[in-house]
Amino acid sequence: MSLSTTLIDKTFDPSELEARWYAHWEASGAFRPERPDARPYTTIIPPPNVTGSLHIGHALDNTLQDILIRYHRLLGRDARWVVGTDHAGIATQMVVERRLAEHGQPDRKTMGRARFLETVWDWKAESGDTITRQLRRLGASCDWANERFTMDDGFNTAVTKVFVQLFNEGLLYRDKRLVNWDPKLGTAISDLEVEYREIDGHMWHFRYPLEDGSGYLAVATTRPETILGDGAVAVNPDDPRYTHLIGQRCRLPLVDRLIPIIADGYVEADFGSGAVKITAAHDFNDFEVYKRHPDAGIPVINLMNPDATMSDACPPDYRGLTREEARRQVIADFDALGLLDKIEPHRHQVPYGDRSGVVIEPYLTDQWYVDAHTLAQPALEAVRSGATKFVPATWEKTYFNWLDNIQPWCVSRQLWWGHQIPAWYTPDGACIVAESEAEAQAKAPGVALRRDEDVLDTWFSSALWPFATLGWPENTPELSRHYPGDVLVTGFDIIFFWVARMMMQGIHFTEQPPFHTVYCHGLVRDAKGQKMSKSKGNTVDPLTLIDKYGADALRFTLAAMESQGRDIKLDEKRIEGYRNFATKLWNAARFAQSNGIGAYGTGANGIGGQGITPPAATHPVNRWIIGEVAQTVAALDAAMAAYRFDGFADTLYQFVWSRFCDWYLELTKPLLAEGADAALAEETRATAGWALDQILVMLHPAMPFLTEELWHKLGERPHDLILARWPDAASLPRDAAASAEIDWLIALISEVRSARTELNVPPSAKLGYSVDGASEETSARLAANATAIERLARIIPMEGAAGQGGRLQLIVNEATFTLPLEGIVDLAAERTRLEKAIAAAAKERDALAGRLASPGFTDKAKPEAVEKARADHAARTAEAERRGAALARLG
Repeated sequence: MSLSTTLIDKTFDPSELEARWYAHWEASGAFRPERPDARPYTTIIPPPNVTGSLHIGHALDNTLQDILIRYHRLLGRDARWVVGTDHAGIATQMVVERRLAEHGQPDRKTMGRARFLETVWDWKAESGDTITRQLRRLGASCDWANERFTMDDGFNTAVTKVFVQLFNEGLLYRDKRLVNWDPKLGTAISDLEVEYREIDGHMWHFRYPLEDGSGYLAVATTRPETILGDGAVAVNPDDPRYTHLIGQRCRLPLVDRLIPIIADGYVEADFGSGAVKITAAHDFNDFEVYKRHPDAGIPVINLMNPDATMSDACPPDYRGLTREEARRQVIADFDALGLLDKIEPHRHQVPYGDRSGVVIEPYLTDQWYVDAHTLAQPALEAVRSGATKFVPATWEKTYFNWLDNIQPWCVSRQLWWGHQIPAWYTPDGACIVAESEAEAQAKAPGVALRRDEDVLDTWFSSALWPFATLGWPENTPELSRHYPGDVLVTGFDIIFFWVARMMMQGIHFTEQPPFHTVYCHGLVRDAKGQKMSKSKGNTVDPLTLIDKYGADALRFTLAAMESQGRDIKLDEKRIEGYRNFATKLWNAARFAQSNGIGAYGTGANGIGGQGITPPAATHPVNRWIIGEVAQTVAALDAAMAAYRFDGFADTLYQFVWSRFCDWYLELTKPLLAEGADAALAEETRATAGWALDQILVMLHPAMPFLTEELWHKLGERPHDLILARWPDAASLPRDAAASAEIDWLIALISEVRSARTELNVPPSAKLGYSVDGASEETSARLAANATAIERLARIIPMEGAAGQGGRLQLIVNEATFTLPLEGIVDLAAERTRLEKAIAAAAKERDALAGRLASPGFTDKAKPEAVEKARADHAARTAEAERRGAALARLG
């Protein structure tokens, strides 16, 4: 055994040691040690945006990934955490354009594409690594030496190859369809980038005169400005009010155009007027109606410019107006003609761009699309067959529902920052798709070509992340070794955005799913269970929490609260509690060091944590703690196999705080005291050092900084803890007799302590006890552990039987322990106090039970209020039972 000359500081201060150890780990290559013969273990980071900064969701996501990667690294696997950042097309372009405006510089269009892209690359070099620096603060042990970026050269090659191959296979094509158009950003965006907000608006009813002059149709709409592009009026085929009009025509006011009246089941007869205007170029449902009626002669009129001002397709008086101005003008003009039937208040959902914050316009444009339905079929089968599984499994239904109903994927964006589409156009409009301009030109020699100005959707490139990061399309050693990966840890909110698309592209281009497990964690909410948002003022900055409590405490909290299928209600008191847990272990290590306990095991077996066997122990308490370590390792292995991060953290907490610190160290103090048996003291020091080493290894995935510091403080080591070896539960000895004896001792002491506390027995009072029904084994245990029982329970055996006065009775196993209380406590006062406490707890328990039995409360109250009532009811029930048991003990 070797002791370090460096004493453990009295105060645990995480800030200094975190920066020191992270820099050391990264510089030494500890995050990716050379293990060419080891079995690989691979996970990929959901690449954060280069514009991003660490939020609490990132902290949860990356803490879970780091626990997995550190655990498997300790198991000896060739553990690789693939890391990098996403170019985040829309977000990055917005940031740079906003920055140009703030500094009074020319805007993007004035600059021109080439100069603007240079500016974006300059910004990326200056500010694009903010979030990766913050991930280091969290302790993320990523493979930084091989960090990737979705627009680096290798990734560009992969993206281009995928586009061209999909095009050549007929799975990628250009089409004129409606898209979600963001007028502020001037680009198409995906359905997943649209957020719907419920607003108080209006339903306007307008009169469309019938062609034969016999009357009019009342048409209801929430968007009067689109009337100018109406191509038809639709009614339900079974609506008796309108069946006689089907096939006739009506006159579109303001435009003076005759449009057909058609029948379509899409129309709800009992909604609005039962007659619906069909504006195929500005409504997704209307566009589908248009496609179902190809013989009706419905015109498709794009009313707007890309900035959502009214286009030249409108009558002259409306051209150039904004959507809002056109709406007011249309309403006024209908009213002036006497054709405004009525206006009703109407609460409805309006689509907004999640980044721009402006109303999204359904817009008819030429875009590039991927045949997602075809690509989805193998991705569906991979999950149905079990080749890839979701944890929790309930998320499979979400995955299936989306892929079963998937629509063509619009992959083009009208931006400059991103992967420019590898397509060129001849002057006559012919399109050539090729991997390079030279290749395109070779297909059209002597013809001037114009490259498509659009770029690809960010999710198109990030869908290639699992294999493009490893060198694909080249068949690199890294690709063959680390693809497919093992697990993807991600939020459930990007199953559609990212997970499904990685599955589709991964299977199509490699013939294998990119991972065998997808672990979906919940959201981090505030302490009351509310979703965090800036508008509510309840957001939490993980960096502030790290500054206050240390990264280890935050990591452990997030792991402990990550229960499969449930969101996390983050209470800062929990973080403070786990900081105290870290301090508890720190102080235990100081106690160990002060008693000559340090790093265990020199010589042929190696030092601390390298799979060494524990010392040959003779004393029951030492044999007990070795068995406790074995049980703990097995429980941790089971938790990791089942992705039960909460179980992993709770097992560690209970073992370290209770079994090791509170019981083992206390029970061994007499064995280490001055004058104790020298051989037994040395055995105890060796066992304690071994157990403490195993604790540091087991706790390292969740609390890497604290454990690495103590690992080195406790002795000279040939390696860092991050490169130590996870204990092998199967090889560790377990002594059933020792475990039974020490567990009995702990139960006896705990029962006595609890009873003393409930009955207000003074801590200094030493009570006598008699015992009835004790077996020979119990009697032997009482004799062998008399010193510990006297010191920790403050009870001693007494001569003769207890009298018939006030007394405390406890049953431990089969033996009844009787402790006289006469002269120690005021028995009458204690009975009165307990009776009052029981009555108060029962009264509150029953009141809460009544509230929880009322549907008026459980159905209408906020979920967090109902949950709190249930927790309070359980607490009061337990309190009444506990007080009742204490009263019964008095006899």
